[in-house]
Amino acid sequence: MLGEPAKLKRYVLTGAPGAGKTAIVRQLEADGFKVVEEAATDIIAAKQAQGVEEPWTRHAFIDEIIELQRTRLLESANGTGEVQFHDRSIFCTAALSDYLGYPRSLILRNELESAIAQRWFEREVFFMRSLGFVTPTAARRISFEEAIRFERMHEEVYREFGFELIFVEPAGVTDRANQIKAFVQAGHGS
Repeated sequence: MLGEPAKLKRYVLTGAPGAGKTAIVRQLEADGFKVVEEAATDIIAAKQAQGVEEPWTRHAFIDEIIELQRTRLLESANGTGEVQFHDRSIFCTAALSDYLGYPRSLILRNELESAIAQRWFEREVFFMRSLGFVTPTAARRISFEEAIRFERMHEEVYREFGFELIFVEPAGVTDRANQIKAFVQAGHGS
């Protein structure tokens, strides 16, 4: 168990790269909600700073993401408030592993099992729909077509583990954040 109060609700925000997820997370944070940062982008940035240009080609990449996610999840248990928003989750890491063509490691499989058994996240997952384009960054080197394929893989993984996807269609950042807040404040959730 993570030791957090039973009333803490952790909601995941996911979707294709470039779908505006991080901007929405920043808006939710500005609105006073606790957020937990995405791990993969931070691992990529750290490795690139060390001279590893494409860290996702290293087999240890997925397990490094898992380690940082676990650390952040444990730290979030000490947070305040009743609702947290997580910029991706272990299920996104499974989708990334699948997308990269890596078999799911024992560490990944165990983490997925723990997340389900201990109900780390709410059953409802906010799935940001693609904005119709992808802006490349140092960490995001993916075409729009690849992003759509990656989006489908995320959808498949979350469904595989029994989550309900709440689709958040393209709109302004504030509108999308308000849609998420309205869902949470209406008392939805598992």
